[in-house]
Amino acid sequence: MPTRPYAILEAPSSLGLATDGVEALPGRLLELGLADRIHARHAGRLAVPPKDPKPDPATLTLNANAIAAWSPKLADAVEEVLDAREFPVVLGGDCTIVLGPMLALRRRGRYGLFFIDGHADFFQPEAEPNGEGASMDLAFVTGYGPALLTDLEGRGPLVRPEDAVALAFRDHEDQAEFGSQPLPAELMAYDLHAIRRLGVEAAARAAVGHLTRAELDGFFIHLDADCLDDAIMPAVDFRVPGGLSWDELSAALRITLASGKAVGIEVTIYNPRLDVDGSAGRGLADVLAVALGTAAPA
Repeated sequence: MPTRPYAILEAPSSLGLATDGVEALPGRLLELGLADRIHARHAGRLAVPPKDPKPDPATLTLNANAIAAWSPKLADAVEEVLDAREFPVVLGGDCTIVLGPMLALRRRGRYGLFFIDGHADFFQPEAEPNGEGASMDLAFVTGYGPALLTDLEGRGPLVRPEDAVALAFRDHEDQAEFGSQPLPAELMAYDLHAIRRLGVEAAARAAVGHLTRAELDGFFIHLDADCLDDAIMPAVDFRVPGGLSWDELSAALRITLASGKAVGIEVTIYNPRLDVDGSAGRGLADVLAVALGTAAPA
């Protein structure tokens, strides 16, 4: 099978959060040797605009204008990697960075999204208690929310809801407490309960089957570190008990990448400031290195 080399892009944005710390994710994973372990070229680090502590009054979202202006720049950087026939590994950052890669792919065709996350991230601005875009990113990227963030370059939605799969979310109590809008019926979803019932490999294979339909040109992988069990990944800003094991995440990524239809991956939300003994970062680097190998199947 032909392969594509990896290229790492640093996207250290915390614009979608009121807190800081996740912007240190790229540096920590690079310190742990991720680039060398996956034989990746370093494709650059994007400068991120300053944060505003007050939500934008028009959209009720923190840093909405900055996110809208910065995401096309990340899209340009992702496109440069794709044009070089490389597989972008985008190291965030918070989950709003997903708008950049999906804009890049929307410019090129119709692509799917495999959204592996401990949270559904489908809040509407009026319900998100802190105005954090990192709780709304799956909604934004599938066209739900203010046009400033859902219709970048007039191309919204960046991914159709029926072309997305959400895997491993377990934040049902928070969704109920604050009144999050439900996921669209056409968006395929396997929450943690479904994974426990079906097994992660069966769920991942079903997701890949959905994302490799003939009408799609490929799909992008969003990986939020908080999909992992809180016992092994406490270094995240919004902790929820339970989650995937290292082996379960590794299996999901292995099955996903083996399809040959994945065109890139992003890693988000791991906060080195909260990684007291460094074990969470080492585990994340290890699982990524094993799952990715030294080149992506093409």
